Amino acid sequence: MLALYCLVACAPTANGFVPLFDGKTLDGWAFIVKPDKDGNKADPKLTWSAKGGVLHCTGKPNGCIVTAKEYGDYTLRLKWRFPAAGGNTGVLLHVQDEKYWPTSIEAQLLSGRAGDILLTNPPGAKLDADKARQDPKLERRFLRIEPNDPVEKKLGEWNELEVTCKGGDVVLTVNGVKVNEGKNGNLTKGRIALQSEGAEVEFKDIVIRK
Repeated sequence: MLALYCLVACAPTANGFVPLFDGKTLDGWAFIVKPDKDGNKADPKLTWSAKGGVLHCTGKPNGCIVTAKEYGDYTLRLKWRFPAAGGNTGVLLHVQDEKYWPTSIEAQLLSGRAGDILLTNPPGAKLDADKARQDPKLERRFLRIEPNDPVEKKLGEWNELEVTCKGGDVVLTVNGVKVNEGKNGNLTKGRIALQSEGAEVEFKDIVIRK
């Protein structure tokens, strides 16, 4: 039965992409959860659930769901939406540790700022990006390239993120529009994580191609 599951869930699509999420279970993923003030951790399956092809996150407590495997040199595609109201989440690339905000490069998906890049726990994470787009209020953030037309869809609608990682280079595309890039990063491989950051959020069609 396990062999049959792997053949179905891990089979590449016509474009060579392989699913990271089977649409029904949390198989292949682990959890990092922020402990409470007493050091206790909530059951992550009260935060993350899978049903009908959708990965649902309540947003509480903070933390992330992270792939069991490491990846390097890949294109990642996924869809996300905030079903109720705007909020914050992100995709963490090249995750290096078990901190609830792990050392990584974040593809920001905050409502209104999807496509920003944040370096989590620098100098553990480094990346060369356009200094003109470096946030003067937060040096580890590189603002997205603003398109002429709005790049994000209306709240409640599905958006699509594409991330290409090659060596230390990262390129972000939102709904088919290139919105950010960085080069010569010190992180070139690691796990991939999706954030729980206070807002209800959903993900689907999470696929990767080496």
